[in-house]
Amino acid sequence: MSQFKYVRFFEEFGIEDVPLVGGKNASLGEMYQKLSGQGIRVPHGFATTADAYKHILDSANAWDALHEALDDLDADDVTALARAGKRAREIVYGAGIPADLAAEIVGAYRMLQEEYGEDVSLAVRSSATAEDLPTASFAGQQETFLNITGSESLLDACRRCFASLFTDRAIHYRVDQGFDHFKVSLSIGIMKMVRSDLAASGVMFTIDTESGFNDVVFITGAYGLGENVVQGAVDPDEFYVHKPTYLAGHRAVLRRLVGDKAVKMVFVEGGTRATTRNIPSPKADRARFCISDEDVLELAGYACTIEQHYKRPMDIEWAKDGLDGKLYIVQARPETAASQRSSATVESYVLEGRGEVLTEGRSVGEKIAAGTAKRIDHLKNLSDFQPGQVLVADTTTPDWEPVMKIAAAIVTNRGGRTCHAAIIARELGIPAVVGAGDATTRVKDGEVVTVSCVEGDTGRVYRGEVGFHVESTAVADVERPRTKIMINLGNPDLAFKTSFLPNDGVGLARMEFIVGEYIKVHPMALLHPEKVGDAEALRTIERLLRGYTDGAEYFVQRLSEGIGTIAAAFWPKPVVVRMSDFKTNEYASLIGGSAFEPVEANPMIGFRGASRYAHPAYAEGFALECRAMRRVREDMGLTNVIIMLPFVRRVAEADLVLQTMADLGLRRGENGLKVYAMCEIPNNVILLDQFAKRFDGFSIGSNDLTQLTLGVDRDSEIVAFDYDERDDGVKEMIRLAVEGCQRNGIHSGLCGQAPSDYPDMAEFLVRCGIDSISLNPDVVVKTTRQILELERQAVAQN
Repeated sequence: MSQFKYVRFFEEFGIEDVPLVGGKNASLGEMYQKLSGQGIRVPHGFATTADAYKHILDSANAWDALHEALDDLDADDVTALARAGKRAREIVYGAGIPADLAAEIVGAYRMLQEEYGEDVSLAVRSSATAEDLPTASFAGQQETFLNITGSESLLDACRRCFASLFTDRAIHYRVDQGFDHFKVSLSIGIMKMVRSDLAASGVMFTIDTESGFNDVVFITGAYGLGENVVQGAVDPDEFYVHKPTYLAGHRAVLRRLVGDKAVKMVFVEGGTRATTRNIPSPKADRARFCISDEDVLELAGYACTIEQHYKRPMDIEWAKDGLDGKLYIVQARPETAASQRSSATVESYVLEGRGEVLTEGRSVGEKIAAGTAKRIDHLKNLSDFQPGQVLVADTTTPDWEPVMKIAAAIVTNRGGRTCHAAIIARELGIPAVVGAGDATTRVKDGEVVTVSCVEGDTGRVYRGEVGFHVESTAVADVERPRTKIMINLGNPDLAFKTSFLPNDGVGLARMEFIVGEYIKVHPMALLHPEKVGDAEALRTIERLLRGYTDGAEYFVQRLSEGIGTIAAAFWPKPVVVRMSDFKTNEYASLIGGSAFEPVEANPMIGFRGASRYAHPAYAEGFALECRAMRRVREDMGLTNVIIMLPFVRRVAEADLVLQTMADLGLRRGENGLKVYAMCEIPNNVILLDQFAKRFDGFSIGSNDLTQLTLGVDRDSEIVAFDYDERDDGVKEMIRLAVEGCQRNGIHSGLCGQAPSDYPDMAEFLVRCGIDSISLNPDVVVKTTRQILELERQAVAQN
């Protein structure tokens, strides 16, 4: 039993005590009690109870005045809301704190001083008794006061905190959620201040906030106090960790993205009630990550433990103390947006065209919306905003929520994918582009724009109205056919979302997309910048390598993160990754590439695929590719990755490349490594029995097999009419390849364009008895149903 009437220490309450201390404090108490023993570091502290809040208002006879201020309020009337909120806050602050309650708060503070030392500073945080329910997040509705020292300052911060139950945003949010103002009480959490102003802080989720993919921890962070990350004042660093492989003992960051982190929030010294301000982050700090990989992995472990305890996806605030160098969890609540989506239907917004790009930033919401842009520069202008407009602002705060809920889309200069604007956009189900940098200058007030968040991590604002449509696909009831239906996928940004389609894995992950979009530089130019004669290319390479020790580390890390993201999205299903298959003209178009590539008359049948891998002109580049694949399979633990070699012309070439891979630590059969080859050259079919002794499977590349069987250059418009994957000769080649794989007991698949474009081609492949067909995502469900029907017909006929 507590020695206090109105105060409880964290160890005295748990998650079932929301009516007593509010959601935020109940969760802190739960973690302090139950998870401290499992290594979760939570600062110690205490909470005032709901009865303490009622005691304040009872003692001051303040209830009638509050009813007068709030009854019959139209919360959508911004002016009336501001007037009522101001009056309600004055009433609560003016009520003061009764002597008995004040004595208990100061007494508990003295006990924290005994634990942490006389100079311990405090965080004073609100916790409403109706908050953080599975369907409603009260994040940011009330006020927080940081770095408080001294009894007088603490009591004043408590008065301000109690009054913040009636911020305009909190009043509006309660009305929206159907809560009675007079049945919600405010508890205050008073805890040891984590000095993240001297280090870093952020937010993490045990689910991908965009797609709802559940197998990752998504961590964001920036320098200084966490307010900047939560409110979107900075573009934070982002990190992903794959939960299944982490829990199996692997310790690797799956993916990371460095944010701009232009400012950091610190305390202004002087006085006992600290104030904060943003100062510019040093340029060198902005270019590097705010926390180390070790920190990221420690946080991922915390996140997994917290999620396992609560048995639901969680939204967690973390802070690193610059004084002791340790990581702390300062809040955890149920995640309320991504985890609420139905997995029975996959809804896809499809952009039907393009336009002039006005600005770009981080995409939120995986949707598209069009509307008239309305720039809001200040809180006082919110009443000018009309329903259906696109809100354009520097950043948003919880005070903006009344207009955000009537916006078609949101665009901000600042913020990351866990900032206030992003979280609210997800809850509202509207697209947002955050951290655009120049949105308020590039997007003119009153012009019609289209906001697109369906093109990967980058969200774009197009001038004018660009057409789009919505495709809704029911996936819950799709049976699995005997023929494996796999997916062609190159873009890691789309991997988590695409994994929700009914599938048997990835039949073709193209390395070229990742190199072209995520690395951008020719691998040999990264290894030998001294041979790059182009000064502009060298400047670009230097900029891209900031934060990396050298070009090799940059290539290996970026490539392994791209491949790892796809492999993690479909884990533990197989993911077939094709090693690089650029042609010389495509390699030359990479930054610095022209210095390392010959000019060929017909690159389509030139220096490409396996012929490059052991050749002196590219052997060092192939070694980097192999290092990246080892990192994915060994460090990340993603052993579902199958390596595939493209354009293997001759058996001797296969032997040479397989030996080269083994010398580089990728030996077929070791650590479960399977190696496939593309079957795309007539010689692969003719000598299939010999090739089959060297590979675990073949994936038929119908595009190149068609061009080489028919002698048609598919890049030539003049003879393009002769290019047809359904030609009888091509189909015979495919049939022979499938038959040969069956004869040799190895996997047969097809990953070309044909079955995605032509339903009759998919039917032909099923009748041949092929093991798997890899399709473009947009036709997966339709073709799966078609193949199921074919298989049913075949059974009926037999």
